Amino acid sequence: AFVGAVCAPSFAFASVDSGDTAWILTSTALVLFMTLPGLALFYAGLVQAKNILSVLMHHFAIACLCSVLWVIAGYSLAFSAGGAWIGDLSNLMMGAITTASLTGTIPESLFAAFQMTFAVITPALVIGAYVERIKFSAVLIFSGLWLLVVYAPVTHWVWGGGIMASWGVWGFGGWGVMDFAGGIVVHATAGTAALVAALVIGKRKSFPSSIHPPHSPILTMIGASMLWVGWFGFNGGSALAAGQGAAMALLVTHISAAVASLVWMFIEWRKFGRPSVVGMVTGMVAGLATVTPASGFIGVPGGIILGLAGGYICYVAVDFIRGKLQIDDSLDVFAVHGVGGVLGSLLVAVLATETFSGAGLSEGATISSQLGVQAASVGITVLWTAIASYIILRIAA
Repeated sequence: AFVGAVCAPSFAFASVDSGDTAWILTSTALVLFMTLPGLALFYAGLVQAKNILSVLMHHFAIACLCSVLWVIAGYSLAFSAGGAWIGDLSNLMMGAITTASLTGTIPESLFAAFQMTFAVITPALVIGAYVERIKFSAVLIFSGLWLLVVYAPVTHWVWGGGIMASWGVWGFGGWGVMDFAGGIVVHATAGTAALVAALVIGKRKSFPSSIHPPHSPILTMIGASMLWVGWFGFNGGSALAAGQGAAMALLVTHISAAVASLVWMFIEWRKFGRPSVVGMVTGMVAGLATVTPASGFIGVPGGIILGLAGGYICYVAVDFIRGKLQIDDSLDVFAVHGVGGVLGSLLVAVLATETFSGAGLSEGATISSQLGVQAASVGITVLWTAIASYIILRIAA
């Protein structure tokens, strides 16, 4: 039977495990490293040279703002008991956390910090949809409200003991959704918000006839490499322990990224006569986003399959969204993160089975029943994110 990626803070063991604590301390640093400077450089290399500073400013400001908001109310809304759909404010300003508070075998203060880095990178991903055509004040308003209205509730649903979780904090069990490190919580929400932002804010004046190519593939490759390394903490750290689960999550994360990168490279090679470094690193991100929700539940065969599927389907999605639908999601956030996260969230119902060397489904669950839970969870998350993001953008823009 599988074990959820995170556990409610009230679930505590007798003492802190130093090995687990050391690993999550490291993972926390790695996940923050994904945003600053990883994602910031990745996006900065893809825009025009004149927009580099604004992109870097957006990332740094969001990191600061969302960290403060997470401490004030975000963590409490996500991980306090509350109810099925939202936590309460009993842990406002993290006032209930002490040096003696535990989450599993690690200090609750560390758990809160680890989750904070996820709360930072998720709205930062959305930056890629609206670069080069939004006011800085609108970025701050949108990101702050979005963290509290979209990210915190969805985190509660999936990881905080809410309606979709594997356990319930309001008296009975949740649905038992499988989202190890954020295919639904991070990538589905960020991807959906990005698509809505692209539609609400509108196209760049030069789209699509004279869109400028990435001004610095070098910066993009460096940022992508940082993302790849940081993702070991993102997925491996979500085990909340330094053990076999973290090790397998790290391995399948790496192999999925490598396979997806090669898939994207060969598609470009065949279609255009030569591959590109931007294409290769985009394929890598697609593989990472796709494996994220499944990483703690699958074996190596599952990692390879998700790399193949993520690399191909996300490439098709980019071509469809940008080429066929003419939607100016500037840096393909929805096609890569949204589609990849949803794809991995659905396929985990199959790939977690022992047939594919996975950890197995929960007791009493079948592939069809688990797939139903996954699809329902994805559908509700996407719908809520789309509605809330639209309203917040109308307020902020």
